[in-house]
Amino acid sequence: MAEINVKFGENLRSIPAPATVADAIKAFDRDALKNALAAKLNGEEVDLNKELTGNGQPLTIEPITTDTRDGLEVIRHSTAHLLAAAVLDLFPGTKLGVGPALMDDPRYGFFYDVIAPRNLTEEDLPAIEKKMKSMAKQNLPYRREDIEKAKILEIFEQRDEPLKRELIDEKVVDTASVYYIDNSPFIDFCLGPHVPHTGKLKAFKLLALSGAYWKGDSENQQMQRIYGTAFATQEELDTWVKQREEAEKRDHRRLGRELDLFSISDDYGQGLVLWHPKGGIIRGEMEKLLREELENRGYSFVYTPHIAKRGLWKTSGHEENYADSMYAPTSIEDEEYRLKPMNCPMHIGIYKSSPRSYRDLPQRYSEAGTVYRAELSGTLHGLMRVRGFTVDDAHLFVRPDQIEAEIADCLDLAIKVFQTYGFDKVKFELSVRGDADNKVYLGSDETWRSSEDQLARALDARGIDYERIEGEAAFYGPKIDIKIEDAIGRIWQLGTIQVDWNLPERFQLEYTGEDNLKHRPVMIHRALFGSIERFFGVLIEHYAGAFPLWLAPVQVSVLPITDRINTYAESVANDLKEAGFRVEANLKSDKIGAKIREAQMQKVPYMLVLGDKELEESTVAVRERKEGDIGAMSLEKFKELITQKKSSRSL
Repeated sequence: MAEINVKFGENLRSIPAPATVADAIKAFDRDALKNALAAKLNGEEVDLNKELTGNGQPLTIEPITTDTRDGLEVIRHSTAHLLAAAVLDLFPGTKLGVGPALMDDPRYGFFYDVIAPRNLTEEDLPAIEKKMKSMAKQNLPYRREDIEKAKILEIFEQRDEPLKRELIDEKVVDTASVYYIDNSPFIDFCLGPHVPHTGKLKAFKLLALSGAYWKGDSENQQMQRIYGTAFATQEELDTWVKQREEAEKRDHRRLGRELDLFSISDDYGQGLVLWHPKGGIIRGEMEKLLREELENRGYSFVYTPHIAKRGLWKTSGHEENYADSMYAPTSIEDEEYRLKPMNCPMHIGIYKSSPRSYRDLPQRYSEAGTVYRAELSGTLHGLMRVRGFTVDDAHLFVRPDQIEAEIADCLDLAIKVFQTYGFDKVKFELSVRGDADNKVYLGSDETWRSSEDQLARALDARGIDYERIEGEAAFYGPKIDIKIEDAIGRIWQLGTIQVDWNLPERFQLEYTGEDNLKHRPVMIHRALFGSIERFFGVLIEHYAGAFPLWLAPVQVSVLPITDRINTYAESVANDLKEAGFRVEANLKSDKIGAKIREAQMQKVPYMLVLGDKELEESTVAVRERKEGDIGAMSLEKFKELITQKKSSRSL
């Protein structure tokens, strides 16, 4: 009997052929098979029912389990297929678009784009979800077939699925895989893998319905996008739903309007943010903190134009690789210009303006640079996804031997700044080249190994736990991604630290070395917030609009009980303003309860209630936003209290 050599963990054994991936896992560990949704076969993700073929070399098998990110992605992708199957069953004649898993969107877990015979509404979602649950209980198998291109096109021609045919025409050369859900009208062109049967999908929920364009292009057919999410267990889903309910209370779009922080108006353009005075105060404090830290680290502050000649973007590679996200060119005196989508080429221009010696490096340039991206309207979301935003951008031009030290300093900066805002749970991911086809990466093997080692040593030297992500490096170099966990447990991708050999090569950057020869510097891209607008949105939701004293646009609200106390209230307010605090005196003829409620609604950290007693004793009655009444004290003592909190940036 023929046998197949299989490696499972550290164990190696032969199993009788024929056998599937599931058979192999079962031969080693029955419990592992119970928790498996799919598997990695020699590093490639496959279905559990994939047949094994041996050529004498051991096949390495690693189960993809429910408690991993890969497992969650399999669950969500499979649930997206289940959603499409339910829609096809309930609304015959529906045309299908695409239905991916969403792994980095805190709002949703998957979607499927459809064109139904009639316009679907939110009221249809419960019926679709009910049908999905019914199908899940039937343990319907997911079945894969690898079919020649002509046959796949014929299948979708018979099913009158023009969008699927278009995808197949574009993406398939010879053969491709399709997936069926047995005993359902569903078939899809898909790479997989998927769960073995619908019974593995135990916890899912449909969430929203929106408009979408085929391939995200407004010139194409309009579709409807059904959003949902899915988890391995009902407990995880219930926890997420509670988190979502809390997130809705903290929605930065609502709070931004109620607290008068910012607005986005169709009159000016979708995705273009108008910062109001109060929002501008918070932004000023954010930039002040960052500037202080950067000054201490030897950065230079630069300012660059919002527009540049089109040829610059051809040199940088943006015209070739990023044109869809750039605004169309505009002509000025027969020269074409484009709005900048990134600041990198501008900083390169500053570096190139003078000859550089090895003694001049590193050069550290920082800019709060506003950039512009032609995002589709369907992708825009408050401050989180906009068309014009400001990057807290930095570009470091360094010698190869300086990479580790500069990366270490960037890590220290990130940890210190995020802790100042109260983000104690900071996650780091090191994306490296891995074992992928090296032809897609720039630079020699030696250069890659050296840079990856330097990034890893910088992380290790600070005792930073990090996840090493194989094969996820940028084509121009390895990178560190920085994620934070907010007050209700959501993970946000923010900063990045990237090593780049591509742009120095494209722009022919040089410095003169100790050997008096010309050398190519390495470029480090560093952003902490990524986008000041997006980070501001994260802060609004993290604090639920109740900013700590040092960030609050109004730090103290002075509330006289009656009009005859107004003069004293103005005196107290002016004294605090002269001491450097942001103060408002509410001199309206409202009752004190209404004034307190208004200050509470505006989430002002401190309220000073002033009546006849306070006037006579030259004191202030202090109310704190959360604790309420904390007693009367002299104005000087109150100033000491809040001065310490402000100067230390206390939370």
